[in-house]
Amino acid sequence: MEKARFRSADIYGQRIHMSPRQAIAGHAIGIVVLDLWYPYFPGNVANATTYDFPVRYKVLRGATGEMIFRADPALLDMVLEAGREFEEDGVRALVGACGYFGNYQQQAAAALDIPVFLSSLLQVPMVHRGLKPTQKVGILVASAKNATPRMLENCGVTPDVPIAIKGMDGQPEFQNILDCTGHQEYGKLEQELVAKAQELVAENPEVGAIVLECSDMPPFAWAIQRAVQLPVFDFNTLINWVYRGLLPQRYDGYF
Repeated sequence: MEKARFRSADIYGQRIHMSPRQAIAGHAIGIVVLDLWYPYFPGNVANATTYDFPVRYKVLRGATGEMIFRADPALLDMVLEAGREFEEDGVRALVGACGYFGNYQQQAAAALDIPVFLSSLLQVPMVHRGLKPTQKVGILVASAKNATPRMLENCGVTPDVPIAIKGMDGQPEFQNILDCTGHQEYGKLEQELVAKAQELVAENPEVGAIVLECSDMPPFAWAIQRAVQLPVFDFNTLINWVYRGLLPQRYDGYF
């Protein structure tokens, strides 16, 4: 149990109540993932070793990349069903494991009783506010053609937020993710992502920070940051931020 999260002295003598349908506890973050097949490296949102706190997963069976790219309405129903299951399990916030879940951000947040953070792109407006007025937020996405204005606006990325988008479309190693080939070469994938991030910055020198849309990109955020020398934000910066909001750290020390 993580230090300072729970102390029996804090609740000693209090009567604790649980929901009648809650049979487990301790999962602050619930993550919905697509039904895909390829290696999930440490650092990937779908790899539980990425986090130093418990997360609870729900695979949306039958949910494909094609469905989420075209914003299939059936996916919203799957997200809501999973969200309600998470609520019964005592989960405190819902997160998506694909930036294109942003297509359903507003509807899911309105329908569920726990906070919803479906896309890493929710960070873009905040990152923008931290940059100079002349700078842009660079966004590296799985598919540029599917990063629609509607999806972006659902995440708060309105036309007044200056952005530059670069997609991984046509990259052979990254295509293994989209095609669900079941195999991946870590080094080649890193090289592709770093190269695309460098292209993004070279073509848009006014980019002041990068946000990674895809849940498969965080394992390579360190390499991207080293290559472009700019702040890099991803799903894991979002998830860790949400977790700290749900369970603020209790500090012990001297003064």
